[in-house]
Amino acid sequence: MSYRVLFITAEYAPLAKTGGLGDVSAALCQYLHGEGHDVRVFLPWYRDLNRTGLSVQPALEGLTLHLGEHQFDYRVLVGTPAGSRQPIHFIDCPALFDRNGIYGHPDDHRRFLLLTRAAFEVAQRMAFAPHILHCNDWHTAFAPLYLRTNYAWDRLFSATRSVLTIHNIGYQGVFWSVEASDLSLGSATWMLHQDDLRDGRVNPMLHGVMYADLITTVSPTYAKEICTPDYGAGLDPFLRARGPAVIGILNGVDYTDWDPQIDRFLGQRYSAADLTGKTTAKRALASNLSLSLGPRTLLFGVVSRLVSQKGIDLMESVLPDVLTGADCAVVAIGSGEPRYEAFFARLAADFPGRVHFTRGYNERIAHWIEAASDAFLMPSLYEPCGLNQMYSLRYGTVPIVRRTGGLADSVTAYSTDTGLGDGLVFDAYTPGALRGAIDQALTLFGTEHWSRMMQNGMARDYSWTTQGQAYIDAYRNLVGPV
Repeated sequence: MSYRVLFITAEYAPLAKTGGLGDVSAALCQYLHGEGHDVRVFLPWYRDLNRTGLSVQPALEGLTLHLGEHQFDYRVLVGTPAGSRQPIHFIDCPALFDRNGIYGHPDDHRRFLLLTRAAFEVAQRMAFAPHILHCNDWHTAFAPLYLRTNYAWDRLFSATRSVLTIHNIGYQGVFWSVEASDLSLGSATWMLHQDDLRDGRVNPMLHGVMYADLITTVSPTYAKEICTPDYGAGLDPFLRARGPAVIGILNGVDYTDWDPQIDRFLGQRYSAADLTGKTTAKRALASNLSLSLGPRTLLFGVVSRLVSQKGIDLMESVLPDVLTGADCAVVAIGSGEPRYEAFFARLAADFPGRVHFTRGYNERIAHWIEAASDAFLMPSLYEPCGLNQMYSLRYGTVPIVRRTGGLADSVTAYSTDTGLGDGLVFDAYTPGALRGAIDQALTLFGTEHWSRMMQNGMARDYSWTTQGQAYIDAYRNLVGPV
């Protein structure tokens, strides 16, 4: 049984990545490819694309697309990332993608409309008839509408069913309705949400929710949360209206990349049976970053986008006091809102030898933080899935998380009565609740309970073998066996 999948995404790790979308796109497609499914991945040929180990060949030249009154010339390149067997189709349109940065341009909607339309056009030229059209987040969320309009005439797509995966509903790609002609819907413009049009806006994510045959999101709890006013970012009524067409599938982890037994970045690898390498990593990181750690110092790790979603304001309220009164240290890496970058920079200045902050993102440092830290801080306001808490479990780094979204689905609160559980979990989004979880960590650190939490976490399996099969099952429910 083999499915043909047209997979359109704005990110694909390690080629283009700003967050979990890139990781999940790559891991899921590689899993599907490994299981024998014919997956055609479409990704922009960004200027900032990570080309390390990547060789490409021209596949189609001299192509043109009209988006409203705008005409764009493009070509298609095909290449396979280093260490992967999954080929990628790159849409090379210099007028739209030969720029610094993946996002943040005033015509972003036009850039990703071209990606979406080009995927259809190239599928036609390849005579590729997909069983599944799989689009991701707002960037490609108009694909289900295009399937029902601009490309409905083509029998190539007559049996195609659409899947929209929402990785983060907080980002919806809204643009002004005066640019609605860029969609080139012609007489099908009536299928746009008319109230939004009258209010002067067009919401790509909304239209994906309206027209996709199946809406998946990246954890079961988040699927429930986004159907509520608190978490739905204004789309909850539309999601509730779709009923059983909204499901949650927890993201998987690529253990070929994130596993201390084979981690390419670590000087000494380790396992649950022999944790010597974790102690070595902690010492090495402390030496490299000039941290002064005693034998009982609890090292907290943070690898995060520095935005309000990630609970940085809770850390801002709690960490200075914790560092003042407890034997602990913090190592953090991330970038985002200037106020949060400034907070971590100030924290490092106020606690020299106890706090180290790296602005930006570095894959090697991220791996070292996961391996060397004793606990990982992830007190998110909301979290569609999250991957770092699952990385932390595999590395024996106890996650401290708020019970929301994928954090609720992947971390089980530890019980000192039963010895079951693998993390420290709190409910209320308040500084006091986070402080309580941190105090619990400080109390348990170095005890048998801490060792048991580490072992419990390292035994968890969130591989794509399980999670990827859930996507295949979802495909089967849409189109039947093939």
